[in-house]
Amino acid sequence: MITKLPRWVEYGSFVLALVAGLINSIGLLGFKHQAVSHLSGTATLLGTGFVNANFSDVLHLAFVILSFLVGSVISGYFLRSGALKLGRNYSGLLVLEGILILGSMYFLVDGAVQGNYLVSAACGLQNALVTTYSGAVIRTTHLTGIFTDLGIMLGVRLRGEAFDKRKASLFILIIIGFISGGSLGAYAFSLLSFYALYIPAGICLLLAFSYSIYSAKVRH
Repeated sequence: MITKLPRWVEYGSFVLALVAGLINSIGLLGFKHQAVSHLSGTATLLGTGFVNANFSDVLHLAFVILSFLVGSVISGYFLRSGALKLGRNYSGLLVLEGILILGSMYFLVDGAVQGNYLVSAACGLQNALVTTYSGAVIRTTHLTGIFTDLGIMLGVRLRGEAFDKRKASLFILIIIGFISGGSLGAYAFSLLSFYALYIPAGICLLLAFSYSIYSAKVRH
C-alpha cells in the first residue's frame, strides 16, 4: 500500500516535479518550443520529421530521445531496485543530475545543441529515480500518467469503493509542483535566458545534500 512510503518521498516528489516543470518550460521557450522532460512530443516530431524535416533535424531528435534513455539507464544501473529505501544512491544521482543541467546550460548559452542532449539525459535520470513501489507509479517529469491514475481513482470512488487519500495527495503534490515549476521557469527564462537553468541545478544539489544529512541521521 501507499502508506508504506516514507514521508520524504512526498516532499521529494514535489521538489523533483518542480525541477522538471522548470526545465520543461525553459525547453518550450528556448529549444524551438521542444519539450525535454518527456518524450511523447519529441517522438511525434521524430515521426513527422521522417516526412517533413531534413536529416540533421531527424538526427537531432533521435539523439534527444537516446539521451533520455541513457539517463534512465544510469539510474537503473545504480539503483538496481524499485523499492524506495534509505541508503540507495539517490544523493549521487541527484548530484549527477545537477551536473548534467549545468553542463547543458554551458552549451545552450552558446547555442550548441549538445545542451539539449545533456538536459534530456538529466530528465531521463530523474524520471527513473523514483519508480514503482507499493502500488504507486511515481513519475515526476510528466503528468499524463499521474492524471490518468488520479482519474481512475476518482472513477473507483464514484463506484463506491475505497479512495486512497494519501496516494491522491501524492499525485496532487506532483501536479502542483510541475505546474509551479513551469510558471517559475517561464519567469526566470524571461529574465535570465538559459542561465535560468542554475535554478533547477541548484535545487538538485541542495536536495542531494539534504537527503544525505537526513539519511545519516536516520541510520544513526
